[in-house]
Amino acid sequence: MAPKPIVVIGGGVIGSAIAYFLTLQQPGCPVVVLERDPTYAQASSALSASSIRQQFSTDINIRISAYGIDFLRQVGTLLACHGDTPDIGLHEGGYLYLASAAGEATLRENHALQMQHGADIALLSTAQLQDRFPWLALHDVVLGSLGLSGEGWFDGYLLLTALRKKAQSQGVRYIADEAVGLDMARSDGVQHVSAVRLKSGGTLPCRFAVNAGGPWAAAIAGWAGIALPVVGKRRTVFNLSSPAPLPHCPLLIDTSGIWLRPEGKGFIAGFAPPADQDADFAPLEPEYHAFEDHVWPTLAERIPGFEALRLQSAWAGYYEMNTFDHNAIVGLHPRCDNLVFANGFSGHGLQQCPAVGRGMAELMLTGRYKSLDLSPISIQRIVDQRPLLEKNVI
Repeated sequence: MAPKPIVVIGGGVIGSAIAYFLTLQQPGCPVVVLERDPTYAQASSALSASSIRQQFSTDINIRISAYGIDFLRQVGTLLACHGDTPDIGLHEGGYLYLASAAGEATLRENHALQMQHGADIALLSTAQLQDRFPWLALHDVVLGSLGLSGEGWFDGYLLLTALRKKAQSQGVRYIADEAVGLDMARSDGVQHVSAVRLKSGGTLPCRFAVNAGGPWAAAIAGWAGIALPVVGKRRTVFNLSSPAPLPHCPLLIDTSGIWLRPEGKGFIAGFAPPADQDADFAPLEPEYHAFEDHVWPTLAERIPGFEALRLQSAWAGYYEMNTFDHNAIVGLHPRCDNLVFANGFSGHGLQQCPAVGRGMAELMLTGRYKSLDLSPISIQRIVDQRPLLEKNVI
């Protein structure tokens, strides 16, 4: 009898990374990935701003990013497939966090931790900032934190397709279908997933089921009676043009929370709306009014040359937001011995997929983490109500 496959629910970048690492670590391991929309029209992986940073405030996130940048630098070799060498266009342009007086202590504290982990991050005074980025207005800024290497941006959709193609070349089956439920058994108070139910009819028996459902992960958890604090939050990305050149522009995180980075000959930018205006699963319509009312005026104040900024286009996608503590939720829940979670990345999924994919594969194949202990972001902390607070949330 053929062994039961590991069934991954969700074929985005997280699900595809897990499938890739499963079949890399154990060639021949039967893996099936369910993806309801192979065009990825609404997939967060395809709609993301696709960046990676080392500037986090927790040990585990910094260590995850250290592996992430190493993986992204080697994508062409690691994910080469049938003579095709993928190029995700990784540009290590750095992140630049700007801090007002109120945020200075936090920026310094975060920097000290980042330096302990060997991150290549520089603290810059206002004079140093002005010298390096003369196009910035710094009237309210007292300190900046700039990634000199190991941070930047890339093509997230190309990373997704490269992971998917490589996983398929290693034997992973992708099925265009939707999971609609789980067949469960119970023994000694612990549940076990015996099969995944399909919208097309029938079931897929499984050894493990993996919840890689992105913004829709809570529904999958609910099939097992598990509450997962993950929702989809709409985020708009504005595609901008400006006649003002910004030499050596990094990915800028303004004191307002608005972010901006170069994209082609122009820029892209985004923001997080106030909590009372941040509805769950808002329609994926770009928030054009926010550009006129908030984003453009704020950017023009920070970058005087942006008074002539022009909006070229915009799109909206869902952040897979962990409302508990804005960090990834991974691993096995104590009430179910073979439902693996990889959710709640809160905008960090693309940069964290290499470490999480590797870790989930290790957990399923060997019963433990071997390369990097991901237990600090385990789902057990949700059960225990122990938030892992990350100060650097964009």
